[in-house]
Amino acid sequence: MSNTWSRSRAAMLATSALCAVAGFASMAQAQDASPETSVEEIVVVGSQIKGAKVTAALPVTLVGAEQIAAAAAGSGDELFRTIPQAGNVQFNSSFLPGSSNSARGDVNSISLRNLGTGNTLVLLNGRRTVVHPTTQAESLVPVFTYNTNAIPVAGLQRVEVLRDGAAAIYGSDAVAGVINTVLREDYNGGQIEAQYGFAEGTSMKEGRLTGLYGRDFKEGRGNFTIFASTERRAALLDSDQEYTAFADKRPLFAGTEFETATSLDGRSTSSPWGQFTARNTTTAIRSNGVAVTGATGIFKIVPTANGCGLTLSPGLCITSGALNTTTDRNLRQESAAVKTYTVPEVERYNFFGTAHYDLTDDVTFFSELGYYRAKTHGLQGPSAVATSGSITIPTTGYYNPFGAAVLPNGQVNPNRLPGLNISAAGVPVTINTYGLVDVGATPVDVTNDQYRVLGGLRGQRWGWNWESAALYSAAQVKDESVAVSATKLQAALSLSTPEAYNPFNGGNLGSLSYGDGTPSNSATLAGLTVPILRKNKTTMALWDFKVNRPDLMHLWADNDIGIALGVEVRKETYRDDRDSRIDGTIVYTDAVTGTVTGSDIPGTSTSPDVYGKRTVMSAFAELAIPLVSPEMNIPLVNKLELQLAGRAEDYDDVGSVAKPKIAGAWDIIPGIRLRGSYSEGFRAPNLEQINVTQVSRSNTRTDYIFCEADLRAGRITSFNACARGKATRAVRAGNPDLKPETSTSLSYGFVFEPQFIPSQFGRATLTVDVWKIKQQGIIGVFGEGNGVILDYFLRTQGSSNPKVHRAAPTPEEIAAFAGTGLTAVGEVLYVDDQYVNQLPQVAQGIDIGFQYRLNTERFGDFSLSVDAARIDKLYQQPTTQIQELLAARAAGKINANTVITGASDLVGQNGTPEWRWSGTLTWKKGNFSADWFASYVGAFYNTGLTYAATGEFYDVPSTTFHNVAVNYAFEDGRLAGTRLRVGARNVFDKDPPLTPGGYTGSVYNPYARYWYFNIRKTF
Repeated sequence: MSNTWSRSRAAMLATSALCAVAGFASMAQAQDASPETSVEEIVVVGSQIKGAKVTAALPVTLVGAEQIAAAAAGSGDELFRTIPQAGNVQFNSSFLPGSSNSARGDVNSISLRNLGTGNTLVLLNGRRTVVHPTTQAESLVPVFTYNTNAIPVAGLQRVEVLRDGAAAIYGSDAVAGVINTVLREDYNGGQIEAQYGFAEGTSMKEGRLTGLYGRDFKEGRGNFTIFASTERRAALLDSDQEYTAFADKRPLFAGTEFETATSLDGRSTSSPWGQFTARNTTTAIRSNGVAVTGATGIFKIVPTANGCGLTLSPGLCITSGALNTTTDRNLRQESAAVKTYTVPEVERYNFFGTAHYDLTDDVTFFSELGYYRAKTHGLQGPSAVATSGSITIPTTGYYNPFGAAVLPNGQVNPNRLPGLNISAAGVPVTINTYGLVDVGATPVDVTNDQYRVLGGLRGQRWGWNWESAALYSAAQVKDESVAVSATKLQAALSLSTPEAYNPFNGGNLGSLSYGDGTPSNSATLAGLTVPILRKNKTTMALWDFKVNRPDLMHLWADNDIGIALGVEVRKETYRDDRDSRIDGTIVYTDAVTGTVTGSDIPGTSTSPDVYGKRTVMSAFAELAIPLVSPEMNIPLVNKLELQLAGRAEDYDDVGSVAKPKIAGAWDIIPGIRLRGSYSEGFRAPNLEQINVTQVSRSNTRTDYIFCEADLRAGRITSFNACARGKATRAVRAGNPDLKPETSTSLSYGFVFEPQFIPSQFGRATLTVDVWKIKQQGIIGVFGEGNGVILDYFLRTQGSSNPKVHRAAPTPEEIAAFAGTGLTAVGEVLYVDDQYVNQLPQVAQGIDIGFQYRLNTERFGDFSLSVDAARIDKLYQQPTTQIQELLAARAAGKINANTVITGASDLVGQNGTPEWRWSGTLTWKKGNFSADWFASYVGAFYNTGLTYAATGEFYDVPSTTFHNVAVNYAFEDGRLAGTRLRVGARNVFDKDPPLTPGGYTGSVYNPYARYWYFNIRKTF
């Protein structure tokens, strides 16, 4: 154990690792590896110079096999959530969007420092890996991620996290840092492992089987190592836990001031209780003198208790006017009425192989072959129809209450209301809002494939180490779902027989928010849906050539200048092939009105196919300069080392960029080190931001000009009570003139390893690093929400925002503005927007690490590691237009409760806590070992709720989760080489903190106490 600890300590000092996992990695090697596979030196990310000591200047976190086991991480997502610097997970499997416009399935993102997805470079065995093919909007801008779930956790040797800007070494995307995942290699022997686990009180169960085999051949000149795993996990149902079971979260806040807050009611406004418009009318339609529509033809279907204009059947009425956000709230659809999943079921497969062979004494061939596949199945909420869909029921429709007096087959229309004041020809009806609940849940099946092939040569010549490799990696996603076709729905609505789809029969009279008590004909329902397919693919082809030597030039004493030089060429492609019913190939044409919509799927915006490619050529240089060594005997300068680096990249689509880096480490005396670095970085615009032509997306936004009218008219007492939120469509355009985002990074800190403590009292290390990152030209949009607020401000000044396109005001809308001093407006049709390079963002914080290790004969061996990260600032500087809005709000020209996005310090807000930390305690004696892992997420606030007394936002408390496990290793008999492990994740069964949405999926996993049983056999 002492030799192992020496290797561990040397590796830790060489890398100044933040957390103690270098020691864990060494202990894991001692426990798990055969003597042939012991590793004498750990070389980590941060330098291209083999054998250089300059990485002492860089803050690197090493996560070894022991810590991975203690965290009980079964997936890349679960592993990276335990790293305090890893940030929020915006792409996650519990995020199940209602359409394929966002990433779904087995995908999780990485965002070091919370700087945003895409600002972290992920390497596999030291080289780039391909990005996940499906983008997702962050701050309304599409971004790519590296899929952490594609990382074979059970096959990891370690994870290296360089918490420093590294564009000068590795190129684009390394703004917040670099994560290098290192897989096992040079293994001799075999290993098989099986694990079964389940989350208490839920439907989630999973099993995993892994195998590892390696062998030397040709008398040790070569080795091949193969890893394979397969795992299956059952779905986690929404109904499994109370904070996900219901869309209406108000009961969860019982006993607080928020128990009646309507903002906690997440029930869908699209329910079987529909709202409609009778077309071509200028006065109210009456049935036997009773008005059943408004002057513009608007009417709704409601239960009797909600106010009855005319009874259609016992308990069911047709009534004039629109659905009311207050009096008709009980008609919203509760998601619990339909079986849906919080996390989908998944099958995941991983294979990875490495091989190398010494062709000569100086030349070695090496290769990698990797494959990942994951298939998920999820159930999401039913389809819905909104105003923008413009689905119209003709006069010949069997259930149209204002239909023709006589149907085409000569039958008297049994569903036309009696005594109507319209012609016998009838009038068509357009659906405004309606939930197709009787169609049932929407199944979503996503298949992810990712593969990687690498071959290369490395060797030594004339004192130089050289290496060259060719790499090809590709990832593809097939997203399959079932959706209602607007064309098929209109055809079913238009039937003149009882088999027609009937949207006028309301929902469930026995329980208004739960399902549809009067579903349409089953054969008709089956004919409404069509399969929807989205296929995405990204590829990366890379060739590089690198040379380095640690002793280019001798300075003095034991100091040699090291150098590394290299060139790289890579080609990246991206293809987004949308379903023909979404990309505009098969459009929906309203057979009655002639209105053409680019998407045939209600609720899914038109999205064109996208294709982009780029070629990048780059070159880098690095110098390692040890200025002072211990042999020089200089007082208070035991060591002084510098790193100088620079990289230039040329893109064939966005131009060229070059960035430098300087880093240094000063050992005052042995065990006390000061270190710091300055670097510049960049992130190139991604291929969707540049190449997409035009894309429509809808988000719920508050139309504040209506709130202002309601406030002035006395219908509400404050903007907090405004209920004018509607789905607002943004039309965004790509921009081929985008330039790379740029950044500057500064870090400085110290490493303290007391040498005066006798070794029998253990070894301790403390590290502290302060960092600051400033980004320029971040790609963003003004945002449709801000656009509507700007329109509100300008309309109070007598003008308007030309990028906000509105419909003509209806009589009801004109009446809403009467007497307010404001000009009446109609609802927002869409808002124009475009991706542009915007103003800076600044982030800064501090990392703290503590490591302690004690070996005793009597009580065994102990290791303690604590890793903490604090973010002090994450400030987005406002653009000129946003500054104008903020100034108007500060001056009282617009209401103080307007929510202006894109200009604030995000620390402590909506899932960005100030503090995160994790800690691991391990113990081993003889055949027994145990570990305890704790993960802390600090408090933050949620802007979805406001305390009445103070006006401050809702507090989300800090939370700590704990994992425990015990192990027993057999050494003799038939079970020799067998290890048993029993553990629990979230051992105290703590729920994630309650938020307006139930929980925050970007911060927490929605898992109950999770038990697992593991057996491993090594041979």
